[in-house]
Amino acid sequence: MTAATPIVFVVDDDESVRTSLHRLVRSLGYQANVFADARSFLRSRRTEGPGCVVLDVELPDLNGLEVQHELSALGSLMPIVFLTGRGDIPMSVRAMKAGAVEFLTKPFQPDQLAQAIRAALEADARRRRERDDLDGLRLRYESLTAREREVMAGVVAGLLNKQIAAELGKTEATVKEQRAHVMSKMQAASLADLVRFATRLGIVKKAAPTPPK
Repeated sequence: MTAATPIVFVVDDDESVRTSLHRLVRSLGYQANVFADARSFLRSRRTEGPGCVVLDVELPDLNGLEVQHELSALGSLMPIVFLTGRGDIPMSVRAMKAGAVEFLTKPFQPDQLAQAIRAALEADARRRRERDDLDGLRLRYESLTAREREVMAGVVAGLLNKQIAAELGKTEATVKEQRAHVMSKMQAASLADLVRFATRLGIVKKAAPTPPK
């Protein structure tokens, strides 16, 4: 199965700019979908495939930061490369803090934009890999029984088998067996792996206080 060709969404109200950007994106081997205004872009159908947005800041209906906010509200995580006809440091800072990949001031060199687009698509690919990894991790966690999840919680909290057994009212041998099941089902090669998985899943709990001697 071949990977889907990334789509670069170009939003700019200047026809000559749209034409040149369309040509540039195509020369890089990507698909280009161009729009003259923000509303038509936001109304368009955007697939779940790989992609990014090249977005002009000064648009006739919404400005670039408003479009960025709308995309976030819609749940879109596509990376954005901003273009602007004037240098605006506060605006660029706001855009970058909100997750923009780059903020280029016109006129820019084609190589600058090409590099920014590649960086945006690489960021999108990383996000997709991380999402897929997390989805797989959740599936593995859901395969655990309720008792195995309790054992896992104790293990990642730093408790010994005998402490987990006392807490759950089980024998140490039973906890040891269930711990082995947890490691196998979670595909954890070490305790460090299991702790890292639990952290990503948001299920780490504080370790119980050490009882006084």
